[in-house]
Amino acid sequence: MKKINISQVDAIFANGSYPIEFLIYYRNKLSSLRIRRALKKISTDFWPVFGKYQNGIIEFKPYSESDYFEESQSDQKFDPDESLETIFETYRDAIPPLMDQLFFLKIIQIPNGTILIPKLNHLVGDGYSYFYFLSVLAALSRPNYVPFKRRIILNLYKPDHNRTVLKPFSLSKTGRDPERTAEKLTLRLEKIPRKDIHDMIRDNTAKLSTNDILSAIVLQHTIRNMKEKPVDQFRLTIPIDVRRQVKEYGRKYFGNGIMFGEIVFQTDEIVASNLMELSLRIRAGMPDVKRESFMKFLGEIESSITAGNTDGLRPYDPERGCLTTNLSKMPVTQLDFGTGLPDFVTPLTIGKNSAGILADKENFILRLAY
Repeated sequence: MKKINISQVDAIFANGSYPIEFLIYYRNKLSSLRIRRALKKISTDFWPVFGKYQNGIIEFKPYSESDYFEESQSDQKFDPDESLETIFETYRDAIPPLMDQLFFLKIIQIPNGTILIPKLNHLVGDGYSYFYFLSVLAALSRPNYVPFKRRIILNLYKPDHNRTVLKPFSLSKTGRDPERTAEKLTLRLEKIPRKDIHDMIRDNTAKLSTNDILSAIVLQHTIRNMKEKPVDQFRLTIPIDVRRQVKEYGRKYFGNGIMFGEIVFQTDEIVASNLMELSLRIRAGMPDVKRESFMKFLGEIESSITAGNTDGLRPYDPERGCLTTNLSKMPVTQLDFGTGLPDFVTPLTIGKNSAGILADKENFILRLAY
């Protein structure tokens, strides 16, 4: 029976926290039959998605559609212009918050289209892996008339499951309970024209990125809207994909190919600084991502586990910092399941004092939660 050890980064999410879940709306109805067939075909090559996790190991589990798929009908139309709070409250529990499976796909057929809600336990993979999986699923769901095309697709995009290729690792348990936000959070969208961000970069001699400036905006918003009095020090945490810098991983690595960049500010410094000053501080504080720095990051996770420091296995502390995840390059153009591209996409997983950076053709869109 196939089985794999989880990696050091996977261990951060071994208690089921921070699942990856998006609501994807299509104006043109999807064929659930094609998607169900594609799920079965993909279950062999992407077997950890459909596997069973226990004591640091993901084991193969025979595919059974009823364990991973559900379709329902609703008379309620979907309105993408509704408030984020309304959308979130309506669909947040479409899939149970604490599911036994590592993956589940919910399809809701509605009068004005189809809603797709795929939910992945973060233990299995990061955002890149999530959309990697969905892109292949979409390709297999599209009608085609080329013989053996499905096999060609699976061979071309076959994932790499060797999670501990860089550094051996074995875990029995993390000792952390699953986390779920009990308090009601305020959700807010902030649209920022792409042109404004690009003008700031052009007009500054420092080599700033769009992520530096957008993260600085998130930092300002978070401090301004915190419900409790801010602590003296405040941490900005940014997940960074390492697949390009760590050659042992590469673009087919399926798992959590990320490290966390953390920048510590004095809270008074955030309040007193302007946007460009904060952006420059973020740029200066970002880690130099390479094999050596990533190995050090993995070692720090192992040290936290050995010491029983369960707080050291949290991506961030929402009482003392914020988390910014850049989703502006989501491969939405690869999510055509046969009836066209999605008309609306939004994350359903939120955390206190966190922000997702989304984008459309004209704007960067900050989805803030506080």
